[in-house]
This record gives sequence, structure tokens and C-alpha cells, in this order.
Amino acid sequence: MSNTLAYFLDGKIYINLTNRCTNDCVFCLRSEKSDVCGQEMWLDSEDFSAAEVISQLDFQIKNHKEVKDIVFCGYGEPTLKLDILKEVAKYVKEKYSDKKIRINTNGTANIVYKRNIVPELKGLIDTISVSLNAENEKEYNRLSQPKLNDAYNGVLNFMKASSDCGIETVASIVDGYNGEHHDIDLCKKIAKDNGATLRVREYIENGYS
Repeated sequence: MSNTLAYFLDGKIYINLTNRCTNDCVFCLRSEKSDVCGQEMWLDSEDFSAAEVISQLDFQIKNHKEVKDIVFCGYGEPTLKLDILKEVAKYVKEKYSDKKIRINTNGTANIVYKRNIVPELKGLIDTISVSLNAENEKEYNRLSQPKLNDAYNGVLNFMKASSDCGIETVASIVDGYNGEHHDIDLCKKIAKDNGATLRVREYIENGYS
């Protein structure tokens, strides 16, 4: 089975760059199923080029010309393939200037790379959506199960860095997992304090079928 690196879903084209992740979120659908709308998200190999991603992206755009949004989001943390991400985003900006580009990220990239990578994304990425996931560090660690130290503060700092760089920044939380609900007002305040708006995503038990 070949790698699914670009796929169409719900009016958008998504790019699946990696299955590696620095978190192991309890509500992540990849622990329950291997596909999104019948498209296999587990990669046969992590060893591929930007050109291979671009080839699949071109195919999807050719077949879905109406699409305006390209989203880096799959079964993994897209910023772990930062060089490929930047190369593909640059290609989209040059060839498909009418498309908007978003990254859905867990916000730990600056911890991984030990530098602020956000300025490298300016001019390439229109929106960065950061998984806030919780209103405090204790709940974040319980739900996100991060593999990196001080991940929660890293997420907040990443949101602030994104906003300070002039990139539209959204903080997201998943609400309703196991019947649990967040303090939405507090999450809104945390997002605002770090230059972001809040997006509440209702938990979908079985994901997209």
C-alpha cells in the first residue's frame, strides 16, 4: 500500500506528513482506527521527499479545483517534517496563490528544535491552529500525555510566538471526551492572553467514517 500524503475531506485538502508525534493524546482517533474516510493514514515509510507530497497534492487539487484550504494535518505532528512542510508550503504559495494554508499542530516544535521556528513559517502559513487541549498543565498532561518536558508551557509560548509573528493563531480544545467538559471561559482567556482565538471541537467518538 502506498503512502497517503494528501487527501480530500470535508471541502479541504489535507497533507499527512508523518505518523510520529510528541504527544499520545487519549482522544486521538489514530488509536482507534487506521483510516480517514477509507483512506489509510498509517504510512508505509517516513522516507519520502517533498516532490512526492507535491505530486499527490497536485492530483488532489486537479480533482478538487474548488478547494480553497490546504491543511497540514494527518496521523502525526506535521512540524516534525519541518523542511518538507516549508518546501510544500512554498510551492503552494507560488503555484496556487488563491489557496490558504493552515497547520494543525500540538505546538511543541520549538521544544523539539530548540529554537523558535515560527519566523520560518511567516509568509508560508496563513493560520496556525495549536492544540491547547486543557486549561491547566495537570489536565494537559493527563489528556495529551506529552513525551517532552514542560510541554504545556511550550504550547503557550508557541501560540504567543505565532501571534507575535503576525500569523493568525487559533487555540483548539476537544470538548466532550468521556463526557468531560472544559472551562471554556478560562480556555478563551488563556488563548486571548497568548494572542489566539479559541476553537472548541466537539469530540467525535468514531471520527470520520
